[in-house]
Amino acid sequence: MIEAMTVSSHSANTYLRTRVLTASREELRLLLIEGAIKFAMQAREGLAARNFEQVFSGTENARNILVELITTIKDEPDPELAAKVRSLYTFFYIRLNEASFEKDASKFDEVIGLLEYERETWILLMQKLASEGDGAEIEPQGSGGPFSVEG
Repeated sequence: MIEAMTVSSHSANTYLRTRVLTASREELRLLLIEGAIKFAMQAREGLAARNFEQVFSGTENARNILVELITTIKDEPDPELAAKVRSLYTFFYIRLNEASFEKDASKFDEVIGLLEYERETWILLMQKLASEGDGAEIEPQGSGGPFSVEG
């Protein structure tokens, strides 16, 4: 049974690695947002189960992803918009800290809901960019849109 789980886990990791290595910058940002949601949900579930190690681990992983999202936003071509998005992710980061420290499920729920809204917004933006490109790829790596993930 353990061997089957190891093979399954290895297959999932291989798939994720391939997905990350072949993703556009926009798709990478989407993966980061989805990861932040996943880990914030794990923290929330840990709180419900009174598993404080899970709360800490999920919160820490979600915060690390948020730091990556904050630090990879490029200022060009719209520094004001970039600053607003950075502020939004910073709010998520602070709120996660509060949720974890205060053991407040409603604050976890708030961050998860906002991250889910951010994910949906990002998907709509990706679809809009794809349609403007006549159905072509969203933007090839290296094109550097305003919210590109820098390597």
